[in-house]
Amino acid sequence: MLKPKTRGTPRHLRPQNSSPRRGFRPHRGGELNPGSRSGKTPASARPSRPGGRREGLAVISANAALCPRPGHRPESVGREKKKILMVYMTARKIESLSPLYPYHLCLHDFGSGDMARRALKLASWTSMALAASGFYLYSNKYLDPNDFGAVRVGRAVATTAVISYDYLTSLRSVPYGSEEYVQLRSKVHLRSARRLCELCCANRGTFIKVGQHLGALDYLLPVEYTSTLKVLHSQAPQSSMQEVRQVIREDLGKEIHDLFVSFDDTPLGAASLAQVHKAVLHDGRTVAVKVQHPKVQAQSSKDILLMEVLVLAVKQLFPEFEFMWLVDEAKKNLPLELDFLNEGRNAEKVAQMLKHFDFLKVPRIYWDLSTKRVLLMEFVDGGQVNDRDYMERNKIDVNEISRNLGKMYSEMIFVNGFVHCDPHPGNVLVRKHPGTGKAEIVLLDHGLYQVLTEEFRLNYCHLWQSLIWTDMKRVKKYSQRLGAGDLYPLFACMLTARSWDSVNRGIGQAPVTATEDTEIRNNAANYLPQISQLLSHVPRQMLLIFKTNDLLRGIEAALGTRASASSFLNMSRCCIRALAAHKKKNTCSFFRRTQISFSETLSLWQINLHELILRVKGLRLASWVLALLSWLLPAPH
Repeated sequence: MLKPKTRGTPRHLRPQNSSPRRGFRPHRGGELNPGSRSGKTPASARPSRPGGRREGLAVISANAALCPRPGHRPESVGREKKKILMVYMTARKIESLSPLYPYHLCLHDFGSGDMARRALKLASWTSMALAASGFYLYSNKYLDPNDFGAVRVGRAVATTAVISYDYLTSLRSVPYGSEEYVQLRSKVHLRSARRLCELCCANRGTFIKVGQHLGALDYLLPVEYTSTLKVLHSQAPQSSMQEVRQVIREDLGKEIHDLFVSFDDTPLGAASLAQVHKAVLHDGRTVAVKVQHPKVQAQSSKDILLMEVLVLAVKQLFPEFEFMWLVDEAKKNLPLELDFLNEGRNAEKVAQMLKHFDFLKVPRIYWDLSTKRVLLMEFVDGGQVNDRDYMERNKIDVNEISRNLGKMYSEMIFVNGFVHCDPHPGNVLVRKHPGTGKAEIVLLDHGLYQVLTEEFRLNYCHLWQSLIWTDMKRVKKYSQRLGAGDLYPLFACMLTARSWDSVNRGIGQAPVTATEDTEIRNNAANYLPQISQLLSHVPRQMLLIFKTNDLLRGIEAALGTRASASSFLNMSRCCIRALAAHKKKNTCSFFRRTQISFSETLSLWQINLHELILRVKGLRLASWVLALLSWLLPAPH
């Protein structure tokens, strides 16, 4: 038989001698059996050094693929050139990916059963390794299942589905408006509120923030929801010290012991987005260190998107459910609250704005050690503003605190249009000034402020003036200007937290009674669709004003100073000053300005006179009561 021509053919592609090489046993039954009788691999079949020639393997592999019987070789290399080259390149690719791969084997030599067994064994060992690693990380608190998006989404979807199903099925067979319906609806509200509270505690972060917002709307949502969700103020999660050190290291570039002489491991307080630790700087200053929870920033945008999807889904089942305003507010305000530099700027702005109030204390910010996730401020101690026992122990006048709190917020809302919108008791402290001994209000947590437009602020001033002086035509006019439409009576009741009868008689004529307060709370459940509809139509600025008003009323209720006449008079003073300042700003006439100033002074004088008459009446009434008691209960000799 003539040998095929090899001129022009590369050496590594030339056909090899068909006779078996010494020490190399041809494959049988689909397997290659390398090795000689002595058990050693011959030099011709050994893998070459890295970078050396490996053509021997490629040719043997190619002949093995093309010549399944020993002694057979191709008749024409040119005819099979492409196939041989493909096999050769495959072998070279395997060699480059795995240098330790035994070059004398070929891919087709593995049996399918052997490959399946190896794959199953590898999968088993991998699964065991992953399970052991996960258990170790979880037991050492390096891994939290709540951080996985699938877990958070699944929990939120399941809770929403269960609540929706409960409302759809539980109230279906009961006549609407009946006593049985009201009782059953209250039970469904309570069950749903507890499920929602559990969801917020489990998912933490943004969910707790939104739950706290809902819990503050005492006179806008059913009492079952507000009373249940209020516990979120005291059940906020705490970051571990390892996480606190990590945030400080990443943002400030130093370890805690390099920055502070001492740093308390136990936080002074924990909120939904951050927690506060007490520390001492190297120069001896005592500071409060506010550290953001490390995972909130990454989870917040996804959580808000999830809430938006769920609210839209629920609205498909309950068309009267109008709570998209809550998601819109969270979407707008949460990024601002997560920026601690913005919080520091707000603190300095409100301190400058209200510097004429000697009873207000805003802690100083230390900018050299503050970032977007770490805020250093002056440490100020005190008791919570709703802690009446603390005030009595420290001889702080409760009525004075309530009156000063009303002055401060009236100035922010009506005069400046820059409003601190999170005055829950943990953010408002009271104390006696160490030097003067006067009572002070300490305002904390300046992350959430509402900036009011001039048009909104002036309409709001006019509306409150009309409510205080019982001008019902103007109440309707300015309520409709603020988006209430035909629901202006409900809007006035929501704004004042009084019944419509009390609004018509005059909200300053008599304080709120326990019966009226219960009526308002019950009506919040009865008119929930109308309330949600109204909240979706009023300006977005109004939503945080509602929340602020309800939080302030909660403080007044705890102190027993709710709806006093003096608080309405302080509001009226601020409204008069704000409206007069606006009129002066828009006129160029000196005579007109003088006229406005005179009218402003006269109105303020009338309010002062009215307040004096109320005090005299109060003193006379007190003297009459004392005289009556002394006559009925004469002192023993």
